Amino acid sequence: MDLQLKNKVALITGGSKGIGLRTALCFAQEGCHVAIVARGVDDLEAAATQIRAYGVSVAAIQADVTQAEDAARAVASCIDQLGALDILINNVGGSVGGRTLMDSTDEEWQATFDLNVQVAVCMTRLAVPHMRGRPGAAVIHISSISGWAEQLTGCGQYGSSKAALIFLTETMALELAADGIRVNTVSPGSIIWKGGAWDNVRQTQAAAFTVYERDGFPMGRLGHPEEVADVIVFLASSRSNWINGRNIPVDGLQQPVPLSR
Repeated sequence: MDLQLKNKVALITGGSKGIGLRTALCFAQEGCHVAIVARGVDDLEAAATQIRAYGVSVAAIQADVTQAEDAARAVASCIDQLGALDILINNVGGSVGGRTLMDSTDEEWQATFDLNVQVAVCMTRLAVPHMRGRPGAAVIHISSISGWAEQLTGCGQYGSSKAALIFLTETMALELAADGIRVNTVSPGSIIWKGGAWDNVRQTQAAAFTVYERDGFPMGRLGHPEEVADVIVFLASSRSNWINGRNIPVDGLQQPVPLSR
């Protein structure tokens, strides 16, 4: 299937590792030029080398998009280096603070919401003026099944912020439809890759991980970044033009079984 992405430009936050990197590589395989944004210079350059192997143009932008000035610079650098912006992937996210209500502070809750929600709001606001009227323009947020599955959340601030991002999707989609910009969300389940958080759990808590994988995954394993990336790239393509304002889980039918720590 031709996803009609050749010579489009995609900007991906958190694009140097994990789901972000696999998404960048998937776009590149389709002939889409890619801007990746991350904080670590070494990881950025390593990722950019992998992406360039597909013969597309790459902008590797070192920035902390939780900072408004850096976010603005990231979008401006994408335009300067690649000449356009058709697709925005709001992939950066995470959690700050303790796992329980009483073990986490107001500042940690705010930081988590900033990372998962405010960054997506800020990046989208910055990108929209460049995307208006461009055929196939699309914004994809990366949320989590933790946004509605309480036992999988891990901590209240993370799940609550991911739920907010899912809610925000339809609101944005309704507002931006007149500009020809679709907005959707992809919500992964537990995804494992070498050097990632779940890989660390597998190595440091082997017994608990084995039980978690056995009881929580009908298909017998955690997901892989490329399985999420394929869905992201399809949703960003013109082949999915009639999908708008929706949240798509990519979780292998993961069940709400918490990791015993």
